[in-house]
Amino acid sequence: MKPLNLSVTKTAQLLGVSRKALSEFINEKSSLSPDMALRISIATGTSAESWMNMQQKLTRWLVEQNVPTNVVPLSLCRVN
Repeated sequence: MKPLNLSVTKTAQLLGVSRKALSEFINEKSSLSPDMALRISIATGTSAESWMNMQQKLTRWLVEQNVPTNVVPLSLCRVN
């Protein structure tokens, strides 16, 4: 948006979404939805899959920052 000198309001209008929805996405208060990925892909001439892949990688990375310590490997369980 910055390189194109577009405001959040104008970009939201161009994408056909509310300013609030775009602002929440930009400010990391919501994840990228398939709908938003499709809209961004159409606007930028890229694929929705590439946007969804980026979101998936970010989501996985965030989860990996807090790996649960209370999970027991199933291979250690014995069935009686």
